[in-house]
Amino acid sequence: MLSVPHSLLSLSVLCLVGATLVASSWFLLPRLLQSPTAQILLLLLSVPGLWMWRVLARPLELLRSPEDVGYIPERGRTRAQTANQVRRRRRKGELPPVYPNGWYRVLDSNMVPPGTVNNCTALGEQLAVFRTQEGKVNVVDAYCPHLGANLAVGGQVVGDCIECPFHGWQFRGHDGKCTRIPYAEKVPDFAKIKSWTSCELNGTVYVWYHCDGIEPTWTIPEQEEITKKEWVYHGRTEHYVNAHIEEIPENAADIAHLDFLHQPGIVSGVDLRYTKSKTWDFVKHIWKVQWRPEPAPNKHCSELLLEHSIRIFGKHFSLIDVNVVARQVGPGIVFLFFKHAFLGSGVIVQCVTPMEPLLQQVSHSIYYQKNIPSIVPKFILRAECTQFERDVMIWNNKKYISKPLLVKEDAGIQKHRRWYSQFYSENSPQMTFQEEGLDW
Repeated sequence: MLSVPHSLLSLSVLCLVGATLVASSWFLLPRLLQSPTAQILLLLLSVPGLWMWRVLARPLELLRSPEDVGYIPERGRTRAQTANQVRRRRRKGELPPVYPNGWYRVLDSNMVPPGTVNNCTALGEQLAVFRTQEGKVNVVDAYCPHLGANLAVGGQVVGDCIECPFHGWQFRGHDGKCTRIPYAEKVPDFAKIKSWTSCELNGTVYVWYHCDGIEPTWTIPEQEEITKKEWVYHGRTEHYVNAHIEEIPENAADIAHLDFLHQPGIVSGVDLRYTKSKTWDFVKHIWKVQWRPEPAPNKHCSELLLEHSIRIFGKHFSLIDVNVVARQVGPGIVFLFFKHAFLGSGVIVQCVTPMEPLLQQVSHSIYYQKNIPSIVPKFILRAECTQFERDVMIWNNKKYISKPLLVKEDAGIQKHRRWYSQFYSENSPQMTFQEEGLDW
């Protein structure tokens, strides 16, 4: 979430160099094309060039598996075996409740076309997400209350209902009521499944969770630029983080980690054993950061204001300074807005969804103004992915400290924890010894 300045910086330098080369060669182009050799070469390059252009124009998707990122390989073990070993032997600490109350992403809108159903995992539950032919998205419990078949595995959309693949029972999406049992004379009034409160906006399907069954107390803001297609989708990343959900947004208030963990450029990679390479010491990132909670009626929101500058060989290049605003909405959604003088503006939407008590699915989707070449937002997204994976290596191996040893410069961390505690209530589920999750 905090790595966009790095990506914009790198991209700014590339664009400046590229613009210089293009400008210098533009006037020579007509003369070069008079050469027969150049004309033949241009013809040979045109077909693969068109193919390459199509590849570059496609949205970028970087989807990592749970064992792919954040673990140091161990000799004689696969990545999955290494990840499971780390999960078993790591001390978890005294954890807050594992499922905060709020809105959570279940999937992107384009993953559920009309008449289809998807099987999704969220908040320790299996969900069936389906869209009617009229376009309405519904989210219900996946398991049929009759004999337990998974409605999302072979189930069909029939009108505004989902039909069980086992015996053909049909359940209405908006309230979960059973409307038809093919072989029964009457449908019992009590025959129903849980229907989850959901909404669809900003290209995403969200569900509302509250441990006490309370209806939504706040809404997710609609981004008009996305709705009006002024900003268009250019890709997403997906990661699995083996940590408590609160540790991910807490990074916003942990100002000290920026200068230490995220100072190296993206070319240094994601393995923390090697990111401090001396090769890139001539580049220094300077940060000015402020995290603050928002007042009522937006107490469920907080804001990170970040000013980033760079010094190369001790010289400040103001042309590539970047201001970023990261707005957290509830426990699991962040809108990261950025605007640059000549690279345009856009947003990365970060969504954190608990799959299990200590397994979070984190997605980053980028939307960018449509008149900017797609290589710009895709470069930003890839750079963001690199920086985020450095955090994943920390989260996947750390212990949660409920009473951390802090200095006065760490005051923002405790302030963030007090703010985040509003998403827990008396009955919020706690981690128990048995809830270890499955091996990968």
